[in-house]
Amino acid sequence: MNSKKRREVIIVKLKQENKPIKGTELAKIFDVSRQVIVQDIALLRAQGVDVIATPQGYVMIKNDNRKLTKTVVSKHTSYEDMKEELQIMIDYGARVLDVIVEHPIYGEIKGILDIGYKRELEEFIEKIKKEKAEPLSSLTEGIHIHTLDVPDEKSFEKMKEALLAKGYLINE
Repeated sequence: MNSKKRREVIIVKLKQENKPIKGTELAKIFDVSRQVIVQDIALLRAQGVDVIATPQGYVMIKNDNRKLTKTVVSKHTSYEDMKEELQIMIDYGARVLDVIVEHPIYGEIKGILDIGYKRELEEFIEKIKKEKAEPLSSLTEGIHIHTLDVPDEKSFEKMKEALLAKGYLINE
């Protein structure tokens, strides 16, 4: 299969899946290296295809008109607090799309999270600990922004109340 056809099939596979697909899985399907898949994804993005890399794998951005996209500004400094903050968001039906920090030199730095289920959260926390990775918020004394897809305004307000009660939400 030539590279153009492979990229077309990658798009089809990503559109069909309801969960992320790891680069290594795509590499096995097409009998190529993971690096070839990374290059294919980069070329697809350059062509305007909405593919993002998450800790769980590649996903197509789907427009879900039933959800609202909101942001919250939070602060915490420990891994336990990070896990609890994200769990609260998930408990209220949110999908945590990303984390953003405002760096004094580099400006906005964004990390894609795409976490909406407990299993995804557990995998994310496990990976951070295994890799001994520092959260982006460590660059900004714990202050960070999350972009969320939430089911409705009522759920979002209840989620904010829960985050505020735990001391994670920076009150406007």
